[in-house]
Amino acid sequence: ACLLAVTNYSHEALVNQVPTTKRDIYYKDPGLFEKQSVVDKIVDDLAATFDLDRSDLGVRASSKGLFAGSGLSIHLRHGGTAMGNDYDSTLIPCDAEISTLEISQDIAFVLIVEKEAVFQTLCRLGFPCHPLLKGPGILITGKGYPDVATRELVNTFSKELPRDVPILAVVDADPHGIEILSVFKFGSAAMDHQRDRLAAPRIQWIGVFSSELQSLGIPPSETIPLTKIDHKKAMSMLRRAADSMPRSWKRELSHLLHSRRKAEIEIICNATVPAAQVFREGLLRYASDSHEDISIPPTDITGSTLLVVYLASKINAAIEEAKRAPSIDRDVYSQSRIDLVKKEPFS
Repeated sequence: ACLLAVTNYSHEALVNQVPTTKRDIYYKDPGLFEKQSVVDKIVDDLAATFDLDRSDLGVRASSKGLFAGSGLSIHLRHGGTAMGNDYDSTLIPCDAEISTLEISQDIAFVLIVEKEAVFQTLCRLGFPCHPLLKGPGILITGKGYPDVATRELVNTFSKELPRDVPILAVVDADPHGIEILSVFKFGSAAMDHQRDRLAAPRIQWIGVFSSELQSLGIPPSETIPLTKIDHKKAMSMLRRAADSMPRSWKRELSHLLHSRRKAEIEIICNATVPAAQVFREGLLRYASDSHEDISIPPTDITGSTLLVVYLASKINAAIEEAKRAPSIDRDVYSQSRIDLVKKEPFS
């Protein structure tokens, strides 16, 4: 009965040319479906059986992901434009609604942030255009486990952005954070048939690493004990992705299991003076090596500023590494979905 109901609502959406969402379908008969996951599974099964996208069934995913950064503008098929902002978030539209992406030619990086709270903090600090960075960037969050629209946007970046623009991710130092990272990079088991459209293999993990906390002066007492669920998830990931998972990821999972301690991104905000000194020295080395005139915060930086310095030092290192890849003429670089355009210079 549930299967026939979902098929009927899908048919109705196609005939009327009014797309629906899985959430809308559930609320049309919550007594029949009992829980949202029933609808989710049926829609995914139908799409996989017929080798179609959800949008081909008249079912669109509800958007929840956000992006920030004035270097990105998303032009919609109906004529509107979702404009990025360095200090505020913008909802990521569904892929079916997107016509083209317009990106500033001086974009230097894309950063995926696991948690919305950290994302909003970085927005308030103007992180996409922060003076500590080598160049302007784009921030993205899927608010935890990412929705399809967010994964489609990151997939487009992975396929079509120049290779000297690194796509980076910062997640919690726990099994759930690594699993979210895996969904972005490799796709999910539930939508394996859509992996080419959703996975972003260019993603690089830049933190937070449980193995680096001690060297940053963060004592184990400030971290969180690993739960039985965390332990089970970590073991499951090591067994399930033994061949495909990067070796560095396996080391981090093993470190988590050995130390039995985990940490959230916010632990960097609460880090003590030794961590601030480590980050500051890294930035000084970067400024000296690259001959860049960047403002270095004082030694006693704390709180949110410390998170900015932590991320800036890692992002700048990734940018420098990406520049050593084969050069690309951005003046002629353009793909079907992305237009690189000249905008106001970064300062």
